[in-house]
Amino acid sequence: MKNREKTRSSLLGSIGKLGIVTLAVIGGGGLVLKLSGGAAAEEARRVPPVLHDVAATPATQSLVLAGGCFWGVQGAFQHVAGVVSATAGYAGGSAATATYEMTETGQTGHAEAVEIVFNPQQVSYGQLLQIFFSVVHDPTQVDQQGPDAGKQYRSAIFPLNDEQEKVASDYIAQLRGEGAFARPIATSIEVGKTFYRAEAYHQDYVYNNPNQPYVYVYEQPKIEALKRLFPEEYREHPVLVAEKAG
Repeated sequence: MKNREKTRSSLLGSIGKLGIVTLAVIGGGGLVLKLSGGAAAEEARRVPPVLHDVAATPATQSLVLAGGCFWGVQGAFQHVAGVVSATAGYAGGSAATATYEMTETGQTGHAEAVEIVFNPQQVSYGQLLQIFFSVVHDPTQVDQQGPDAGKQYRSAIFPLNDEQEKVASDYIAQLRGEGAFARPIATSIEVGKTFYRAEAYHQDYVYNNPNQPYVYVYEQPKIEALKRLFPEEYREHPVLVAEKAG
């Protein structure tokens, strides 16, 4: 949304404009949001693991994912053990349009994305995809996540090599075949796209603003769902961009 910052600035404004009907606590501290109007989001659930994975290497590996607002995607993956860094940014468009203001127009080809660097000896590419489809976003929503609508909020995977593309494509086909979701998976696989780091004020946003209304309602539940559904992969203290820079 072009006015996303405004809708996040006030709790009453957020509740009224985003049409929240119920905010219910579920087992393990997770939250379920029920919104008035539009298709209800798929609830977080642990989907089946990949049948085949990217081969582990001694060196770190990277992947780039888009699943709505990059605040929450980054915030969730920062709590995954084995993740070395998670950086908010843009992918899908050109360097000239890789800014927040231009991306928010929905006309640049960019999606709000996150680059995740990880240690494959601790967590694999396939495990991160499983977490992505399980708790980080709703892969059945088309050009939308929660209250945010537009191409910049699409569900997408940006493979960095042929092996990643093959595993991602096969995994989506697997989840479709197993009926993991009630609605069709809308996640696109977009090859040959460059990741561009976002502005500094977007980095570590969830960690730095835990009580901000939008973060509290839409992003914190992803971390709670990660902790509840993937306890072995969960790490209490997030790996922060600021700490890496320091």
